[in-house]
Amino acid sequence: MSIQPPATDTLSSTVQALDGRLSTDAVVIAKAIDMLGDFAVNLTVAAIIFVVTLIAAKWASSATRKILSRTRSVQRDPTVLGFLVQIVRVIVILIGMIAVLQRLGVQTTSIIAVLGGASLAVGLALQGTLSNVAAGVMLLILRPYRVGDVIDLNGVVGSVQKLTLFTTEMSNGNNNKIIVPNSKVLADVIINLSGQRTRRVEVKFTVGYGEDLNRVRQVLEDCAKAHFRVLKDPEVWTGVTGLLDSSVQVTLHCWVRSEDHFQTTADLTQSGKEALDKAEIEIPFPHQVSLNYGQVGVLRTDSETAAPQKD
Repeated sequence: MSIQPPATDTLSSTVQALDGRLSTDAVVIAKAIDMLGDFAVNLTVAAIIFVVTLIAAKWASSATRKILSRTRSVQRDPTVLGFLVQIVRVIVILIGMIAVLQRLGVQTTSIIAVLGGASLAVGLALQGTLSNVAAGVMLLILRPYRVGDVIDLNGVVGSVQKLTLFTTEMSNGNNNKIIVPNSKVLADVIINLSGQRTRRVEVKFTVGYGEDLNRVRQVLEDCAKAHFRVLKDPEVWTGVTGLLDSSVQVTLHCWVRSEDHFQTTADLTQSGKEALDKAEIEIPFPHQVSLNYGQVGVLRTDSETAAPQKD
């Protein structure tokens, strides 16, 4: 019977323990490598999905623009085209982002539940932005103006360039870019200056009290009828519309196409003044009378004149 030395037993147990630790570490490292590889693959696929989403959103918006631009209703109203294209682009991006989160292992159902619980807080924090979106949708449905129309928003006049989800973009006569939030547009009075095919031109003149008013009206009426932009129907109208301090106000009304309103108003203002000068009709200007109070006597009432003054 042979007996092994104690040192040999200790060495063999140590080797076995070391082998066990090495095998355990190898398993952990292998699992970590596998997890890292899976994450790298998922991250790569998620990046590809994100890039494809951007490309798909651009393609979908372009395809939507081409398809809708062929319809008659959208051709007449470019505002609807830009608005719908933006909605399609946002929807495609949202779908792509959900796919990216799912690929990364994020539970979208839990995210939706969290967003549902936080929707009230988010809604209160973004109530101004959400009101702009709601107002944009209402403007698209009601259509008080379209792209290219000249509108007046609380004294701000400009031509509509674009209607987005949040703002209305305009440009004025000086080509300044004006951006108005949709909620403010819907809350204020909207005056569509080019919403009708024709507009009325109103020019006011003043003449002296000693002039023949019928002659004045005839001169202004002939002046308006001679202008090539003035429409024959409705007919030109002139009339006395005011008795001012030092003059009589005579108003000229005529109708033109909406796009000719500004230039025709300027032309008739000039030609009307020249026609009155040619007819030797006085156009008075404001007068100022200077009084020297040192030479003006004090007027007394009848009671003061009749009553004797006491010493």
